[in-house]
Amino acid sequence: MTTTIGQDTVSSIANCRKVELGNITSSGTFGAIHPVLERYETALLLLVGFAGVSIILALLHRFVRKHVYNDVNNVDTAFDAGGRVSTSLTAVTVASQFLWPGDILQSSTITVKSGISGPLWYTVGAALNIALFPIVSVYLKTRAPGAKTFLQIIKARYGKSAHIIFVVLALLVNFCVISTLIVAGVATIQSYTVEASDEFCVLIIAVLFGSYSFIGGLGTTFYVSYFNAVLIFGILIALNYKILYSPDSDSGFGSISKIYEKISCIVAPEGNEDRSYFTFQSENGLVWAFMGLCATASLTYCDQAAWQSRIAAKPLQGVLGFLIAAYIWFAIPISISTSAGLAYLSMAIDNSSSILSPADVDAGLVTPFMTETLLGDVGGVLIVTMVAMTLMSTGSGEVMAVSSIIVYDIYQVYINPFRKTQKSSNCIFCDKSRGTRLKKNVEACTCPNVLTCDECKRDEVINSTEGLTYIGQYRCQYHGLYRQYQEKMLLYKSWCILWVTIVIVPIGLGVISTGVDLNWLMLNGFIVTLPCFPPVVLSIFWSKTSKAGVISGSLFGVVCGVGVALGVASTYEGGLNNFLVNTTQNKSVMAGAATSIGVSFIATLLVSCGTHQIRKDEDVAREWSKLRDIDNPLHPWSQLYVDDIPGLPKDETPSVEELDKMFRTARIVAYVGGILTVALFVGIVPGVMLSLHVLSEQQFQIWTMILQIFCLSMAAIVVIVAPVEEVFQICKQKMANRKDKRRGHISSYSNEIPLAER
Repeated sequence: MTTTIGQDTVSSIANCRKVELGNITSSGTFGAIHPVLERYETALLLLVGFAGVSIILALLHRFVRKHVYNDVNNVDTAFDAGGRVSTSLTAVTVASQFLWPGDILQSSTITVKSGISGPLWYTVGAALNIALFPIVSVYLKTRAPGAKTFLQIIKARYGKSAHIIFVVLALLVNFCVISTLIVAGVATIQSYTVEASDEFCVLIIAVLFGSYSFIGGLGTTFYVSYFNAVLIFGILIALNYKILYSPDSDSGFGSISKIYEKISCIVAPEGNEDRSYFTFQSENGLVWAFMGLCATASLTYCDQAAWQSRIAAKPLQGVLGFLIAAYIWFAIPISISTSAGLAYLSMAIDNSSSILSPADVDAGLVTPFMTETLLGDVGGVLIVTMVAMTLMSTGSGEVMAVSSIIVYDIYQVYINPFRKTQKSSNCIFCDKSRGTRLKKNVEACTCPNVLTCDECKRDEVINSTEGLTYIGQYRCQYHGLYRQYQEKMLLYKSWCILWVTIVIVPIGLGVISTGVDLNWLMLNGFIVTLPCFPPVVLSIFWSKTSKAGVISGSLFGVVCGVGVALGVASTYEGGLNNFLVNTTQNKSVMAGAATSIGVSFIATLLVSCGTHQIRKDEDVAREWSKLRDIDNPLHPWSQLYVDDIPGLPKDETPSVEELDKMFRTARIVAYVGGILTVALFVGIVPGVMLSLHVLSEQQFQIWTMILQIFCLSMAAIVVIVAPVEEVFQICKQKMANRKDKRRGHISSYSNEIPLAER
């Protein structure tokens, strides 16, 4: 495809004085972002405004779940939102939680350093992982439908030693994510707030993270994420219009032609074709594609927050939600970075204009700087709002993720288990053997099913009548003690969320005191978290994955990845004495990440091949049965699928064949949707753009318009489809409740009529 550039544009470009961006930043005056808010104004905006609105949304969600869906307030519903979240809400929430402040801030930095190739390659790697995750999650829901954390799978298959290692790695992933959020949030809040101290910023961030999670658990994040996504898209569209299409712009922007003309006079970094910012053939851009792929792999598959969003929906809704989330997420960073990053470059060509220092660019301040430059004080408020929204969505997900790990994988397993010597094959209530094939002199379990237990029903009637809601009012000889234990866990859950939120403050201050910036955290954090990825995925897919394999793969991956990264960094000028600079060099980061994931995968595979005990089909079935046994007997996972499997008795668990049949549609959608999405993001779009070499002005206009149309389309899905589907689901459930109530009245009336009168 070839097009000709207009004669005026050709003449203008030919006559412009070619300069390198490095010369501009070394000779120009460094600009700064001017604070537009006092500290009390920032506190009112974020704490009273957004945190307050979020609490109201949390209460609304809690009301709907209690009075429409009749959810019981227990530990499981706090961390899985009842397991019936709609497709569109799942999509919006996943996209919001994957939308870090770094995606808004760091993506524009990549544009400044690479040109238009940077945002595309940055988003390609991330979208690839989000699109493929549904395939993995379907297998998790098939083989471990009762699991609340991916760490429960590790414990069920490999025991406590492997479980402890992966708990540490999982918490390390959460620490890296939270640290990145804090650094990005503090940088933005301080840029726009007068004399905002580190303590002030971190405290506000902690409140944003934990405020509404404490009230309604995971479920509230779905409503709040919708609210956040709507605001983010609104601000994004306003900013893009001002930069690209506003005819009355006084800053030299408002026209794609003006931006193209100015940037054409800047010499791009080495590695870009023809040293142009308008090419997708960029060595630096490809480096970011690899880094984005590695970073999002660790976050998608090793972050409990991602698994929680998937567990909260049924199989088909979860698959569709994640696939749609890939498109929604893709639209935001690529459109904002293309417009804000290119606007910054076009400003840089004017030596009379002040631009940011290289350190501020690395800190991710390009987007805030351009927003304030173009929109004035209002722009400052808008960017603080946008960053606050991303902090709330992603941060609350991390708080819930850490809390669920502490509750399910630390407290219930190591600190205060219901039974300290419990065998996986024994009944949790009586600790007697279950099953039909028992050895002689082995006492069998005789506990009735909790769903049909008459004593439990009497407890419910007595408690509801007498209003006994405090712990210790369960009299059932079979299930009473375990119900009391679960009540205590519910109380502990609330305290856990509170303490996780409080601990964020010292963690944030500690990270800030080290002096690391957003760029360093995003590039190096995933090197130590990637080794968790291969063992987790293989544990879900491959029955022959062994305990020795997952332990060696994770540990060797961390040691080798960090060692190689430090070794390559030491070859640069200054060695490790210039630690923060040299450890963010492209080669050191790429070498560390590639070694980390490569060694982990190879070690897990080879060691498992030599140490597994799978010899026949019975061994495979026994291995997967360990995962099916992950369950809360008071709230069996089978009840989630009673409506999906006609004829399934209330007190029975679906067979493997029934689950496979039920999940068949979800599995097909996951494979087809994942492959098509990957083909689009990794094949078609990059292939077409790479074939264009250096874009002409007309080609650049077409590319920019496509991005804006795509962004508007995703905004329409978020703003319109999500609430429509949610209202439809609520109305449908209310109708079902009325039918059940009528059936109950008819049944009760029939029972009162004497048999002779019927």
